[in-house]
Amino acid sequence: MDKLLPTIGILLVVIVVLALAIVGWRRRVRRDAPAGGGYPAPETASAATATSEVLYVATTKAGEPLERLALPGLSYRGRGTVEVSADGVQLRVTGEQPVFIPAAALTGIGASTVAIDRVVERDGLVRLGWTTSGGAAADSYFRVVDPAGRGRLTSAVEEIVPADSTPGDSTEREV
Repeated sequence: MDKLLPTIGILLVVIVVLALAIVGWRRRVRRDAPAGGGYPAPETASAATATSEVLYVATTKAGEPLERLALPGLSYRGRGTVEVSADGVQLRVTGEQPVFIPAAALTGIGASTVAIDRVVERDGLVRLGWTTSGGAAADSYFRVVDPAGRGRLTSAVEEIVPADSTPGDSTEREV
């Protein structure tokens, strides 16, 4: 009996914490629903100019690297690929639906050191600035697995970013 009550107390605390986490995540998903997400992929895609294996970190409000957006296909951290073509950028995170960002929705690409709960060496993350289908300015962060591919990926995105695009209010420097 002397071990039963503390065990029950700890289990109740764990259950309450998990329930609060689930409620909080559902609220965030509802809050971010108007932001939309990616766009429909073109029926005939152009050839990829750059493809990189990445570790996807998060998508946040532009200029706010600690304010996560729970967008379809970009809610959870994971391994994935980023594919750049003349049409835009395709983000594929393992276990999630692919997210297409047309070139017209891109606002820039840069380097970052922090996003949500990830702090890395200086400029260790790539920040892709874009506008969601709901019109929200967003930054998606990922880490390129092969450092040699980072330059190709960055150059390919810079080539398709519209000249008249205005970068978000990001405090991170451009690459």
